[in-house]
Amino acid sequence: MARPEQVLLLEPQHELKFRGPFTDVVTATLKLTNPTDRNVCFKVKTTAPRRYCVRPNSGIIDAGTFINVSVMLQPFDYDPNEKSKHKFMVQSMLAPYDMTDMEGVWKEAKPEELMDSKLRCTFEMPLENGETHESESIKPVSSSASVKTEHSVLPKSASASLDDGEVKKIMEECKRLQMEVQRLREENKQIREDDGLRKRKVTSLTTPHSSSAMATTAVRDEGLSTRVLAFCVLFFVIGVIIGKLAL
Repeated sequence: MARPEQVLLLEPQHELKFRGPFTDVVTATLKLTNPTDRNVCFKVKTTAPRRYCVRPNSGIIDAGTFINVSVMLQPFDYDPNEKSKHKFMVQSMLAPYDMTDMEGVWKEAKPEELMDSKLRCTFEMPLENGETHESESIKPVSSSASVKTEHSVLPKSASASLDDGEVKKIMEECKRLQMEVQRLREENKQIREDDGLRKRKVTSLTTPHSSSAMATTAVRDEGLSTRVLAFCVLFFVIGVIIGKLAL
């Protein structure tokens, strides 16, 4: 005798998708809805029980309600060339009105009372990873486009590689260089002022020497001319005396 049709509504209906990366636990949600006016017992089974953790894996769904089942895939080494053969089965049955022990109900259930739905599992890598593979597979790219890509990518990678510590070091180095330039400017200004003061001192020291030398020269010239005049007068007087004596 064929089994009755599944009364629960499954979402998704046929496939559980798990999206990587698979270095951590990846969870897919299975929604079970009971549209009937009877309570429904359910169980979730898998062909790879060591690879998955299901919460809740069994229970009762009241009439007109639903429940979300979390299917957690354990971390593993993903191989894109390996196809998943894992499958899940949702088994259900109408709950007896006088049910007290759910485990006992499952044990006593007849095959014609059981309903089941099967789902297969698929593994997908993140969207950005797929975009990266697509960009690598497209080889015919114009040179101008490649140059633009390099210019657009390099600044981002450079900015990303600079963390807060490196930025702080660069700012401190710039500040230190600015202070060094300011110090050199002040030293240059001080040297110019000292040079001007030295020149003024030399000029002031040279001027008195020249004036004193000129005064000395004038005195010497004046003394020389006086002596010459005195000698002339003396010779004139001697000549007058000698002339009188000769007469």
